[in-house]
Amino acid sequence: MRSGTSIGTNIREAEFAQSSKDFIHKMSIALKEANETDYWLSILKDSNYISIQSFETLCSKNQELIRMLISTIKTMKNKA
Repeated sequence: MRSGTSIGTNIREAEFAQSSKDFIHKMSIALKEANETDYWLSILKDSNYISIQSFETLCSKNQELIRMLISTIKTMKNKA
């Protein structure tokens, strides 16, 4: 729960970043948290805490978010 909600928190912080470098840094933290969330989702599935269907849905959405974060970070690095 913590890593999943931290993604949004860091993205919101990035909205008011003080510089491009600060924006990239905050988005990179969001990416790390998304990666950690992927790990925790696997643990929840493997321990049967969530169903395979729930895991697949959540994991798919998280992977999409990871792709968007990677794209955003790459775009900003190219502009910097």
